[in-house]
Amino acid sequence: MTTRKEQLLKQLGYDHLTNLQILSHDDALSLFALHALGVNKFDSHLALKPHGEAIAKKCDGLPLALISIGRSLRTKHDDDSWRKVVESEIWRSKDDVIVPALRLSYHDLSARLKQLFAYNSLFPKNFVFDKEELVLLWMAEGFLHHPTPTDSTAENVGHEYFDELLSRSFFQHAPNNESLFVMHDLMNDLATSVASEFFIRVDNETERSIRKEMMEKYRHMSFVREKYVAYQKFEAFTRAKSLRTFLATCVGEVKSWSFFHLSKKILVDLLPELPMLRVLCLSGFCISEVPESIGALRHLRYLSLSQTEITHLPENVCNLYNLETLILFGCRSLAKLPNNFLKLKKLRHLDIRDTPLLGQMPLGIEELKSLQTLSKIVIEGKSGFEIAKVKEFKNLCGKFSIVGLDKVENAIHAREANFSQKRLSELELVWSDEPYGSRNEVLEKEVLTELKPSNDKLIQLKIRSYGGLQFPNWIGDSLFLHLKHVSISGCEKCTYLPPLGQLPLLKELFIEGLYKVEVVGLELLGTGRAFHSLEIISLRSMRG
Repeated sequence: MTTRKEQLLKQLGYDHLTNLQILSHDDALSLFALHALGVNKFDSHLALKPHGEAIAKKCDGLPLALISIGRSLRTKHDDDSWRKVVESEIWRSKDDVIVPALRLSYHDLSARLKQLFAYNSLFPKNFVFDKEELVLLWMAEGFLHHPTPTDSTAENVGHEYFDELLSRSFFQHAPNNESLFVMHDLMNDLATSVASEFFIRVDNETERSIRKEMMEKYRHMSFVREKYVAYQKFEAFTRAKSLRTFLATCVGEVKSWSFFHLSKKILVDLLPELPMLRVLCLSGFCISEVPESIGALRHLRYLSLSQTEITHLPENVCNLYNLETLILFGCRSLAKLPNNFLKLKKLRHLDIRDTPLLGQMPLGIEELKSLQTLSKIVIEGKSGFEIAKVKEFKNLCGKFSIVGLDKVENAIHAREANFSQKRLSELELVWSDEPYGSRNEVLEKEVLTELKPSNDKLIQLKIRSYGGLQFPNWIGDSLFLHLKHVSISGCEKCTYLPPLGQLPLLKELFIEGLYKVEVVGLELLGTGRAFHSLEIISLRSMRG
């Protein structure tokens, strides 16, 4: 990764920094050819070499510019396309901030991709992007039109758009985490440059220059969380009646979410004045109560209150009949969801991970047929949510956690949940921490056997407090070709480990608290070659 700011690299995990010089002409030409032609020479495209040399010269040895222009030409190997790039008026631009090659790459995008890229002007430099979250924001803004025929989803279309921007170097992979992304600060400058007057990022620099007469034009607004966000910062936005986006962002990794405070007047006085909001993100603030007035934001499609201190949501949240995404991740004080949750018919994504006090599912939640993400369910037995009801979530995908599996009374109910048909990437299976003497070890193995997920998508598997004596055969099955992370903990009755060595892509293995396992031997390896890809293995609290 390259950047002009050393601090960004340190925040993202790079320890060894190198100050890069501009590339020589020959190296620049080779890099450009590699991304434009797939090889670092012009031997098979001699007619294009003069154009390539001219482009490499115009990029002034800047790798990002060479890569970006190269990738924009990788499907265009005709003389006219390359000549147009060489002769473009953009090279003669007097803009001292935006590299002409990057602006050329932007102009090569489709109208839809230009719109999505401009949206990234809302995020500050050094921001770390989560692909899934960004796609949900794009969807809430109405940028992702459903394809025809409708054999795909808006989310899938968004993923394809993101991958296209990534392939053209508008995004880069973040180091040390393959699921996160960053944007080079030159690309951030470009996004800010091409964003229209409808976008505003409120920070210490722009706060003083915001003009009240512009308020009626603004559609999308973001701000960076800070120790205390005062009402005065946004008082002028009471006139922004057409504002669609109220987005709190952060720079780098936030260590302690309780550090940020938001003026209550913003919740009580400002938000009711913004009736057209589609996106409201207040994650990471010390908010303990959500005002009833939030129910009046009828156009809201995306609501994030993640990592706040709320204990409940007001009942009139259920009046948000356009709501598609509700993110409550990390709300560790949240104990209850609204009674009329079933009214949220358009809800597609509900993230309730890391909500330990939430011990009950809303009545009738299985009737929300549009749900694709339901990150956690709590099994309550006959008195509440039963595992068999999971079969109703026919579009379920992504991350999924089941808590309270010890309350499943019959393995047939687990089979009826039809887990093999769910497109899950992460699965967590949690039994109770109650004493094992009162639990049925045979039943628990039968239940775990029936919970076998599809092997097509699964990347991460966690099993906690399972009470069976052995693991079923699917744990460690080599057909799980994508499984990279496995964690097994608190399974105190198990005497043998499953053959996890047969998982071909397993990178990380964590085993803890399997007290009755006396020997770690061939049973963990399986037959033939074992642990093809293992990078980290941790065995802890193994008393045997």
